[in-house]
Order: sequence, then C-alpha cells, then structure tokens
Amino acid sequence: MSGESEDSPADSATLTVPRGTLLRSRVVSDVGTTLSRALDRGLTGYATLVPQETLLLSGEARGVITFADGVPVLAYNTVTDSGGPDALAELAVPGPYRVELYAVDADELAAAHEEDALRVAPDAAATELADDADLAGRTREAAPDERLRDADDEDDAVAAFLADDDRIDAIREQARSEARDRAAEWGLDDALDGSNGVGELGGSSGTGGSNAGG
Repeated sequence: MSGESEDSPADSATLTVPRGTLLRSRVVSDVGTTLSRALDRGLTGYATLVPQETLLLSGEARGVITFADGVPVLAYNTVTDSGGPDALAELAVPGPYRVELYAVDADELAAAHEEDALRVAPDAAATELADDADLAGRTREAAPDERLRDADDEDDAVAAFLADDDRIDAIREQARSEARDRAAEWGLDDALDGSNGVGELGGSSGTGGSNAGG
C-alpha cells in the first residue's frame, strides 16, 4: 500500500491503496462497531483489522476491508495473501481487534476495486465478522443494485452447483476412488471395506457439496 509505514497491516503488493486520512484508531470488541460507523458515514476508504489473537500469538490475520459509500467492497488478509470470502473467514476470530479507519478519494480506490478476486458480497463482512443480521440488512439496503445482482448471481451459481446431484455424485465417487487407491498404497484396504467406511469419507450432503463447490 503506497505511503504505509513499514509495520502497517495493509502493506501488500497484492492490494495497493493509498494511505488516506486517518479517522479512527482504537481497539474494539466488535468489528460491527467499525462496519456500522463506516456505513453511517457513507465512508469511501478502508479499515485495517488486527485481531488481538494476532497481537498476542503472532496469528495469521491482519486484514483490510475497503468501502465505497459505506458498503464493503474488498477483503484482504495481508499475512496469508487471501482475498474475498477466504480473507473474511480468516479474520472471523474472537475480538478484540485493533482497528484503523481511513478515508480515501473514490478515484484513488477505483483501480483496487476492479480486483474481482478480492471482492465480497455487500453484507458478507457484517455476517461473517459481526454476526449482525440487522447490520447486514442495512448494508444491503445501502448497496448499489449492481453489487446486489453480482452477489445474487454468485449465490445462484453455488445453489445451482449444490442442486446438481449428478455432478456432486460424480465428485464424491471420484473422491471415494482416490481414497481407496491411497488406502491400498498404505495397506489400509480393510479400513475402507463396506458402505459405512465409504459413507464417512463422502461426508454429509451439505458438507460434501460445500467443499466441492469451494
């Protein structure tokens, strides 16, 4: 990030945004406080999030969330180089968090906001990090229609995949076959004989479909 200090959690070659104007710097117990403030202000800029767990245990979560008119756009973990939903999942750890909130001109964030791989649904941060349904609803109401359409299209694609029983069955069968081949290599054939063993490897319909889709 251009202009960041050497120890800044947002310093990354993958996500490049200007430093901007620091609005707040404090420790919060709930990320929802920061997300709500950004939404209420209609903030265009970003927040840096460092969980207390990271501060104390050298954990792998130092995050950046960007905003356009108060609505989250991108999420990025500068430790693991994960972006989008994966970054949110890694940041969803118990608080408190050290948070800094910056304002940035929209033009200066335009290039960064073209990084589709780092994008998150408008309400994803409120859901994943704050577990706040009301905040998620308010965020969706404030989001532009095209952002909502993009998020709905992604949800539809996942739902379509989960509804494709033949495809899921094929993936499961491939997984079972690979598991049996590996077990044979390790001399574990007997452990996989019978329907019970194979069923455990295949997992439940929800878990198997979700992992295959991810």
